[in-house]
Amino acid sequence: MAVKYIKARSKGRRTTVLVDYKKHLTTDTPEKSLIHSIHNQSGRNNRGVITTRHQGGRQKRQYREIDFSRKNPLKATIKTIEYDPNRTAFISLIVYENGTKSYILTPQGIKIGDEIISADKVDIKVGNAMLLKNIPEGTFVHNIEIMPHKGGQLVRSAGSSAQVLGKDETGKYMIVKLSSGEVRKILNDCRATIGAVSNENHNLVNLGKAGRSRKLGIRPTVRGSAMNPNDHPHGGGEGRQPVGYDAPRTPWGKRHMGVKTRRYKKSSTALIIRRRNGK
Repeated sequence: MAVKYIKARSKGRRTTVLVDYKKHLTTDTPEKSLIHSIHNQSGRNNRGVITTRHQGGRQKRQYREIDFSRKNPLKATIKTIEYDPNRTAFISLIVYENGTKSYILTPQGIKIGDEIISADKVDIKVGNAMLLKNIPEGTFVHNIEIMPHKGGQLVRSAGSSAQVLGKDETGKYMIVKLSSGEVRKILNDCRATIGAVSNENHNLVNLGKAGRSRKLGIRPTVRGSAMNPNDHPHGGGEGRQPVGYDAPRTPWGKRHMGVKTRRYKKSSTALIIRRRNGK
């Protein structure tokens, strides 16, 4: 994966590092039958109330309908590798034997013209999708289902992959190590795709200037210590003052750092063998 460095003609360009899309993408025109327009919510719910702050003002884009479930059992051929403005990974247009078209996440190492297939048990080849129970130990996978037939929900971002470690003692679950370091059980009948996700050097990208963040819909964040006392618990005081609490707080007075947010009685907790912090 190639990245490009911008000549330092200004402060904003000096530290900029971007992905060189020209060396990896084959077209810049999406398949019209697989796109639809989306409305910019700007972090607001159906009542217009801001539920996620610091969002809004991003460039208009169209949504590409990605096939995360891979239920079609026919052979398919890779036709294009494209950029998707809605995710960090590249996407590929595939055409099945019956002429049906679909988008999938592009795996690392896939090429135009390669054939892929999805079934209960197929060859261990990059891009093929199959049931977890039929995938050998040590294989790297992505786009993993949590519930059978629901579609892949885990390991979908650029460059990520998970490793199949084997079956548990009951034989009902497969043990998988996620890219975060978490080791957990996933049902045997869940489907996964062989290989790692494309665009593996996305983590090297440095936008360089605030304007690129604004195009992505990221609005400025103001420090709490720069606000007034009625706007934030950290606000107020003559000059710069410390937080004044035993720990940093959110604008609503709750602890901000070092607090567990996972629900205590969440059912899937029993499926986690080792948390990502090693405990």
